[in-house]
Amino acid sequence: MLLTLEGIDGSGKTTAWRHLRESDVVDRPATFTREPTDSWYGEAVGRSLGDADADPLAELFLYTADHAAHLSRTVRPALDAGDLVISDRYSDSRYAYQSVSLDGVIDRPLEFVRSVHEPWTRKPDATIYFDADPEEGAKRSAGANKFERVEFLADVRAEYERLLDVEPDRFVRIDATRAPEDVLGAVETAVEHLLAGREP
Repeated sequence: MLLTLEGIDGSGKTTAWRHLRESDVVDRPATFTREPTDSWYGEAVGRSLGDADADPLAELFLYTADHAAHLSRTVRPALDAGDLVISDRYSDSRYAYQSVSLDGVIDRPLEFVRSVHEPWTRKPDATIYFDADPEEGAKRSAGANKFERVEFLADVRAEYERLLDVEPDRFVRIDATRAPEDVLGAVETAVEHLLAGREP
């Protein structure tokens, strides 16, 4: 199973990912991974995050290259070995974030970004979506990069909602505005149900 954690910056998904990695909720061999990766592809993505003038189309393909390497080097081998794979960010981040970046640059950016990935990516089996308030997300992430601004995050959140509308059965929505311990408890319950093959 490929399980992904998604949400805007500051939503708490990385905290939940670390919690799952360190807890005994996952009762089987698991590979914990994330995007951007720590490969040189991911380093290129990191450099673009620090460049306010980076071309958005070029950025899309940097992220896409990192995703392709992640699939071939980590995700597919782990799945082939029978591991559960839990990824902090995955293709939906690209769809949501890069479609906002490309708005006004190309027509129907969300559809375009998805079409770039469609022929070769491996779709998640389930996705836990951390639904957070953009203002709170920007505050938590402290505007460390150009994507962590309130207006931008609000648009990204709207794109995530479009993704949920298209595939409602894949996503498990978590109210990330609650107290951290409540959010982690909801994540634990969702993961336990998903691994048991029950409805979250």
